[in-house]
Amino acid sequence: MNLDTLPPLIFDVPWLLLAAVVLPLVVWWMRSVRTRQRRVRLARYAESSALRRLVMVTDPDERGRTVRLVLIALLAGLALSGPRWGLAHGPVSARGIDMAIAIDASLSMMAPDERPSRLERVKQEVRRLRAMSQADRVALIAFAGRSYILTPLTSDDGAIELFLDNLDPSVVGQAGSSIARAIRQGTELLLASDGSADRALVLMTDGEAFEPAEDVKAAATEAGVKGVSLVTVGFGTTQGSTIPIQDGSVTREKRDDDGKIVITRYAPELLEAAATAAGGTFIPAEASDKATRVRGALRSLRTAKRKVDSREDHVPRYLWLLLPALLLLAYDTWLLTRRRSSNDAASPLPSALPSTMPPATLLLMLAALPVTLMSCKQAPDPAALFAEGNVQAAIAGYRAQIANGDTTVRTRYNLGTALIGADSLTAAAELLEMVRRESDGETRMRARFNAGYASLVMGRSPQNPEAEAAFAAARAAYRAFLGERPADADAKWNYELALRKTPPPQGGGGGGGGDAKNDKQDEQPQNQGGLDQKQAEALLNSAAREERDVQGRKQRQGRTPPGGKDW
Repeated sequence: MNLDTLPPLIFDVPWLLLAAVVLPLVVWWMRSVRTRQRRVRLARYAESSALRRLVMVTDPDERGRTVRLVLIALLAGLALSGPRWGLAHGPVSARGIDMAIAIDASLSMMAPDERPSRLERVKQEVRRLRAMSQADRVALIAFAGRSYILTPLTSDDGAIELFLDNLDPSVVGQAGSSIARAIRQGTELLLASDGSADRALVLMTDGEAFEPAEDVKAAATEAGVKGVSLVTVGFGTTQGSTIPIQDGSVTREKRDDDGKIVITRYAPELLEAAATAAGGTFIPAEASDKATRVRGALRSLRTAKRKVDSREDHVPRYLWLLLPALLLLAYDTWLLTRRRSSNDAASPLPSALPSTMPPATLLLMLAALPVTLMSCKQAPDPAALFAEGNVQAAIAGYRAQIANGDTTVRTRYNLGTALIGADSLTAAAELLEMVRRESDGETRMRARFNAGYASLVMGRSPQNPEAEAAFAAARAAYRAFLGERPADADAKWNYELALRKTPPPQGGGGGGGGDAKNDKQDEQPQNQGGLDQKQAEALLNSAAREERDVQGRKQRQGRTPPGGKDW
């Protein structure tokens, strides 16, 4: 057998492996002491030859029972240590922050003073940082003369790895280095995200920028004021290096407009000044293990609990040892009981232990049976009550669960949704908004839709002095919802209603229990003079088209940085 093919074996509590040694020795010692004591007691009554004719001095199964008990102790001791072997994928819960990583993708990052290049070293550190923080939501930003969002905040390692693999200076459209723009865009991206976790911006660059230092400090100060933790990480050397340019199959050195070979140098002063202005952390280029230092700088930030999609983990195998031990114990007990029953039938003398259950024990079991059955009775499921239309009972059930300590976002979301059904709209909107801030994924989207629905109904309530504020809250909720799910027809219709303030809205009141595939009612909206769905969709898309046009015009304006320095 090839030992290399065996699965790795690890233990949750390795020091408890001592129990696998100590317990069998203790059992063997106790059995030996018991046997000697029995022989001493019998020797008081008669000679050994006479005893052998009258009673059984030695148990014929003495050795077999000792082996069984020692084996049971060995298996139990191994199970206590928590053995694991074999790998499996499974979801895990962990806590993480929201982190944007801005990567300098200008030509200067191709300098080989850090092997193989500054940019490749950045990619290595990003991968290591990601491996240390699986529960963090990470966004990637590439910047040179301009900055570009490669990925929004995501936990998808595949998407992050794909963009890292393809990141090079050709990805950014404008040459140069603008650190201030990268800080501003990273700050805006983080502040636009939902969630209760703190936010951090990690800037990885050589610090060589052709912009006023005051602009960089101002952007960093703004990030710090808005609660974004800034970590600047340097790459390169102060001695500098040339920049290799690949021209077909020929590699040449980068030259400036005067034909001189460009030497790019690491500039720590600007990075340190930016970190100081934001109240953040500066990690110099000469520091080792930068990813670990970044994690250390962010360790004090407030995290949020998230579900990490999957990971490889060693599978617990303690049951493989505990179950045989229990079966072996049951077998040993059965042998002992059968042997005592045989002795009772063959001998008129009373046995050492009664073969029948004591009446007191039987009565105790009978008395405990009703209590056990009563404890097994479960309270009605609030989700089932909500589905049956008993909204008030469902609300009482969810409140009882929360009072008993179940304060998960799922239960609070279900309570908020049930409150909508009871027309407790203000309380529902506040609770659902709280759930939205503390959750992510599908729960966040459902909470946002239903909070918008509650605000929309409140806005349409007659004689409501706060109708305008309610409509504004509804519009904000559905704008954010459609930003992530632009094809949702119900959200488009409700958004159009919030804009026009006309007929009854569709949807809302997601089913309690959180297991329904659609949390919105199936009734069709009544179109009483409003826009149809195609017109509403055009209305929603117009702002996005206008923004793209503005960005396109800005990008077409001067592509060469000040001074003609395009690295």
